[in-house]
Amino acid sequence: MAIDLNAAALDRLPEGVAGPDYDRAKLSAGIVHIGVGNFHRAHMAVYLDRLFGTGADHDWAISGAGVRPGDAKMREALEKQDFLTTVVELDPAGLSARVTGAMIEFTEIDAQKLVARMSDPAIRIVSLTVTEGGWFVDARTGGLDTSNPDIRHDAEQPDQPRTAFGMILAALRRRRDAGEAPFTVMSCDNLPENGHVAKQTVVGLAKLADPAFADWVAENVAFPNTMVDCITPATSDRERALVKDRFGITDAAPVVCEPFRQWVLEDNFPQGRPALEKVGAEFVADVAPYELMKLRILNGGHAAIAYPSALLGHHFVHDAMADPRIRAWLEALETREIIPTLEPIEGVDFEAYRRKVEERFSNPEIGDTIPRLCFDGWNRQPKFVLPVIRDALAAGRNVDGLALEVALWCRYCAGTNDAGEAIAPNDDNAEELKTRALAAKDDPSAFLSNETVFGDLGRQPAFADAFARQLASLWNDGVAATLERYARG
Repeated sequence: MAIDLNAAALDRLPEGVAGPDYDRAKLSAGIVHIGVGNFHRAHMAVYLDRLFGTGADHDWAISGAGVRPGDAKMREALEKQDFLTTVVELDPAGLSARVTGAMIEFTEIDAQKLVARMSDPAIRIVSLTVTEGGWFVDARTGGLDTSNPDIRHDAEQPDQPRTAFGMILAALRRRRDAGEAPFTVMSCDNLPENGHVAKQTVVGLAKLADPAFADWVAENVAFPNTMVDCITPATSDRERALVKDRFGITDAAPVVCEPFRQWVLEDNFPQGRPALEKVGAEFVADVAPYELMKLRILNGGHAAIAYPSALLGHHFVHDAMADPRIRAWLEALETREIIPTLEPIEGVDFEAYRRKVEERFSNPEIGDTIPRLCFDGWNRQPKFVLPVIRDALAAGRNVDGLALEVALWCRYCAGTNDAGEAIAPNDDNAEELKTRALAAKDDPSAFLSNETVFGDLGRQPAFADAFARQLASLWNDGVAATLERYARG
């Protein structure tokens, strides 16, 4: 029979399930983390669990927090199991499970209680995983979206905040007024320069209500950049059943994830930090080169395999990676055109990183899907592919493969695969993209003239000509032949 997960069960975990190898009663909170979802519990909480197992830094445990009504459901589930989580690593060589105990509490979903918790001088870091959309970035300007009603509310009523950032500011104000040092604000979201985005949001909100206080925050609060990475699928009844049937634990909110995880942090923590370097995190002076490596090799790699895989009829990412045409195309593009745009990073082997990415994409246990990778090309291409093209053109490099990636996206947007089967719309702008993609069959500029996506890139002859050639090949010769031609060089 499966056992219910709670503190009392730690001394009788099923065989093969590891648990905390430290005394949780001796932990005290040093971090408030807002946004206790799957990624946080697969990533940051696992690093801290491992660190506590070395006997170090037991004053850096996690105090969970949330600001949305939906967070109450997670809090309720975790409270019933004493804030323990079963983490299953989806290793193709064999699944493994560990119960992690780095979180010791979870503040009630109440703004004033969370402000009070963050005001405690024992809390030296406030970290957040709120997703990219949770940072109130204005898509037009890249700055703070001051028109958002919750931002307006927090600016007008700073003592009754609704957003995490309003609550952070209320706690910082209390600490300043009490003569206490401010905590560090650390984003754990997967977006470029996340520390800069965090500062923009927090300081920008403060400016709307109290410019002098905003200046104090800007001068005294640290916002380190971080790079985070670990593929973490959503939890459903399937994952709960896996934990129960395979590992003998009834866990209301287990986490499954790949065995790979990476965390690179700017070493900017004025009030101290846990020694996470002891368990594999990397502290560096500048995170930007690591972010660029990930954005181009991993995220760019996802974009590269997404559209040809869909056009060739693949559904799962691991099945696509088992197709030698997809695998050879990815390796050739990464090696010839993507990696050469990166500046060297001391101690980092880009080829080894590329091979690891290829291995991760090939993991059948993850169950990642091609439709997920294809989703929202309108926004993803400008983030992950088009900057690579710009850098390659500026350096006078060949862009035939990068142009082929864009042509594959265009061919996908036309709405049918190579077998003539319909492709379901997979973008908020699918109608416009389809119209442009079909017109591009005869006039390639119809696709590239979308300046919202391409800016002036479509008017650069070296790219536009390469795109036209590759798109013609896709329509005339088919996806497989075009990929194979590029891979052969």
